Amino acid sequence: MSIDTNVMFNKNDIGKNLYRKKTYYTLVIEQEVLAKDKDEADKLFSDCGINYAAVNNELTETKGDVETYMVDANYTDSGKTEYIGKVDYEDEEYAEEDGLVEINTMASESIKPSERVNG
Repeated sequence: MSIDTNVMFNKNDIGKNLYRKKTYYTLVIEQEVLAKDKDEADKLFSDCGINYAAVNNELTETKGDVETYMVDANYTDSGKTEYIGKVDYEDEEYAEEDGLVEINTMASESIKPSERVNG
C-alpha cells in the first residue's frame, strides 16, 4: 500500500520511518473599518476575513527532511465589534476650512458630527 506524502525518499532510506504530526496554531486577524454604525461595520467585516487561498505550504517553515503535508484554517470565534472613535475635525482653529480630520476617541458613538458642540 502506498501513502500520499511530500517527503522525498529513495532506496537509501530503507528502514527509516515516516512520521506525521498536526500542530494547531491560533491565528488572530484584527481589522478596522469606517462605517456609519455598528451594523454596517459588522456587515463589512463579514465580507472580509482570512484569504483562504493564502493558507498553503508557503505559510510553513521546513528544514532538513521535514516537508509540509497539509495546511488548513477554520473559523472558530470572533470578538465583539468595538467602537474606537469618530472621524472629526481636528481641534484647531481652521481645521474645518482646511479639511484637517482625525479619529476622535473621545467623541460619542451616537453623536453625528453635525450635532457636535463647537467650543
